Amino acid sequence: MPPSDFAKASVPDVVEQLTTDEAILLTAGVGFWHTHAVPRLGIPALKTSDGPNGIRGNHFFMGTPAKCLPSATALAATFDPELINEVGRKLLAEEAKLKAASVWLGPTCNTQRNPLGGRSFESFSEDPHLAGMIAAAYINGVQEGGIAATIKHFVGNDKENDRMAYDSIMSERALREIYLMPFMLAEKYAKPWCYMTAYNRVNGTHVSENPKIINDILRKEWGSNALVMSDWFGVYSIDHAINAGLDLEMPGTNKWRTLDLMNRSIQSRKIMKRTVKERAAKVVELVKRCAQAVPEILDGDGIERTRDTPEERALMRRLAASSIVLLKNENAALPLKPKEQAIKKIAIVGGNAKAIVLSGGGSAALKPSFFTNPYDGIVQALGEVDPNVKITYSEGARAYMLTPSLDYDIFTEDGRRGWIGTWYAHENDDSMTPVKEPLKSQYIDETRMFFSTSYPAELTKRWTLRMNGKLKPRAYDCQFEFGLTSAGRAKLYVDGQLVVDNWTRQIRGDSFFGSGSEEEKGVFPLKAGVAHSIYVEYCNVRAPAPNDPDEAIMDSNPGVRLGGAEVQDPDALMESAVRLAAEADAVIAVVGLNADWETEGYDRTTLALPRRTDELVSRVAKVNRRTIVVTQAGSSITMPWADEVPAIVHAWYLGNATGEAIGDVVTGKVNPSGRLSLTFASRLEDFASHGHFHSENGKVRYGEDLFVGYKHFHHRKISPQFHFGFGLSYTTFQYSGLSLSKPTIADGEFKLTAKVTVANTGAVAGSDIVQLYVTLPTTSELTHPPLMLKAFAKVKDLAPGKSQAVSLKLDKYAVSYWEDRISRWVVGDGEYLVRVGRSSAPEDLSLAAMFVIDKGFEWNGL
Repeated sequence: MPPSDFAKASVPDVVEQLTTDEAILLTAGVGFWHTHAVPRLGIPALKTSDGPNGIRGNHFFMGTPAKCLPSATALAATFDPELINEVGRKLLAEEAKLKAASVWLGPTCNTQRNPLGGRSFESFSEDPHLAGMIAAAYINGVQEGGIAATIKHFVGNDKENDRMAYDSIMSERALREIYLMPFMLAEKYAKPWCYMTAYNRVNGTHVSENPKIINDILRKEWGSNALVMSDWFGVYSIDHAINAGLDLEMPGTNKWRTLDLMNRSIQSRKIMKRTVKERAAKVVELVKRCAQAVPEILDGDGIERTRDTPEERALMRRLAASSIVLLKNENAALPLKPKEQAIKKIAIVGGNAKAIVLSGGGSAALKPSFFTNPYDGIVQALGEVDPNVKITYSEGARAYMLTPSLDYDIFTEDGRRGWIGTWYAHENDDSMTPVKEPLKSQYIDETRMFFSTSYPAELTKRWTLRMNGKLKPRAYDCQFEFGLTSAGRAKLYVDGQLVVDNWTRQIRGDSFFGSGSEEEKGVFPLKAGVAHSIYVEYCNVRAPAPNDPDEAIMDSNPGVRLGGAEVQDPDALMESAVRLAAEADAVIAVVGLNADWETEGYDRTTLALPRRTDELVSRVAKVNRRTIVVTQAGSSITMPWADEVPAIVHAWYLGNATGEAIGDVVTGKVNPSGRLSLTFASRLEDFASHGHFHSENGKVRYGEDLFVGYKHFHHRKISPQFHFGFGLSYTTFQYSGLSLSKPTIADGEFKLTAKVTVANTGAVAGSDIVQLYVTLPTTSELTHPPLMLKAFAKVKDLAPGKSQAVSLKLDKYAVSYWEDRISRWVVGDGEYLVRVGRSSAPEDLSLAAMFVIDKGFEWNGL
């Protein structure tokens, strides 16, 4: 019978028929991405797929091209649940179907207590209300499309270094009001079909084996019926995790839940057969749910496909542009209208202008089905506005951590982009000697190869891959620096000459999820017009290192990466940009971070832009007063030159449509409406978690407690560089007429509606974000943050001279705090302050009103 027939199955009947071994098998994955099938009972396997900003499919290595959406921080910057729901339904759910995946491993919904967190770009916001409401909209859209959402990382995975071991030590109030709240809101308004546990501990216990979080809070208190799975390799025990309520261990490689170990745990009475069947039942429930939702996935051929329709491209472009935040615009420097502003020459400078920067790194990364860099997008947009404007370019200052990918610089003998890889088995599993005859040859179109488990199954435990290609000829002689990184060992030869040896000895690094080496570099002289031969030999056995002599076999994280760039004198590169800027009528500096700086696996060490980027912006601004800066980063950065330039556009990571979206905003085709989903501080030391963000002997103390992000800045009266919720427009808006309805309390629910009128007082149509913040009564014995975002609404495409009435509804979440002593939410008596404005900045909260709750109440659940 077809797998989709399982949609008609009775879960209790199926579970009753499961043997103990079959139930055990269902509680852990198969391979890297699938659940277990039980053909005897007609239970099909489910395929899962990363990730937060797109559906990659099964393979890190030679993956199927896919749509890369903007980073989660960018999605939250839209402040537009309606748009995010549409994106989930029309883009993400449809992409999952193309990739034959029933379960989407997203969204990431952790809280950025500090922007140094390596995966900050993957989560929505520092504010729990914004994160929760955007997550709910995203999940609803995806699940309306029939795909299971897996909200993660539940809970407290707010940094990367030491992530599998550190203990997030936080108060119960902080846990509830800050870190669990986004998940709680998503559960209330979207009911995710799956949760993924975090790697770390919370208050002493790993989350994957934490009964308080999984059973007591999620299942009993919130009433969730979701399946709970581990993060990949995030299980550290058998009995603790099974008894705590972890249904599914992922992946199915190097797993704990084998038949032998699980049966021994049953025999030793560490776990019960009954409990194993309870865990298996949740997997069976999810399989039935997916079979009912999109049966064609389970009945399909399993082949991953790529599709980009004009409608999908237009939606991606609209989404990316909607997330862009205009941070500064003195003297109407933007939008650029060359004819009207007498601009004949524009210099584009910066290390990100022509770089392939579309996402942060790690599980969020994927191969884009199309991509436009900022330079090409801006040039195209300017050409549409004024085809006669002249564009010049200089990199100015290098911004990369690792040498840039050579994906577009290496070609096969027959002219295809890429190279040919040949796989070799070894004489036996323990031998380091490859056999003479290759096992397989294949075309490879990427130079960063994270194989994961995507290599030929016939290989021995130790294996070798040899890659041959030709380097794209240069127009002139130059010195070229190659960089070779490997999880395993690798050597690079150019024209038969050894240029980089990362084989004999190597230095351990953070690459390839912490399994790889540091980048080893070597320089080779290139001749003009010559297609030099490139040969890389790789073996999946790690080389000895000075501080780690073990030659470990890379069985789950093997990888190799080849990068390179022309050797440039940094001073000469800087001077070329300054010279072009001085000669131009306007400058666009495109600067920022990339997936090397912001990635899963390690945290950032600074908020500063890379290398000499800040110097570049300052020097260019000194010689050209019309310098527009476009920044790319998934989380907050410092901008020491902010007062020196007239215009700043923050573009996050925008995915496939990066260049088009930036071009649309810079030229005014789109009036920017994004708002900061994070506070941008003037310096790292101003964040509340500074000094206790890092893991110290396995402990991370959340000493800032409730005062995360803008709540801390208001509490301590510290002015950040740019406030949470801030963003400008090419028009102006005025707020008036704030009124509050009489609050009502009935059946344990609180209701109040705030109304305000928004008028477009400028000359062009625009969209604005109305933000409502609440301050709790001071009569409570407890300390509360000075203001908390509790409602927001987007006024879309308001014409000049027009006004619109906006209603903002408040419920019990807007007026509650957690009371540790009774383990309940409390709504207190007293006066509540409501402030409404365009951002959290005090000067933007222009309207205020009070309401009174005469008799409060307590509640639990959702």
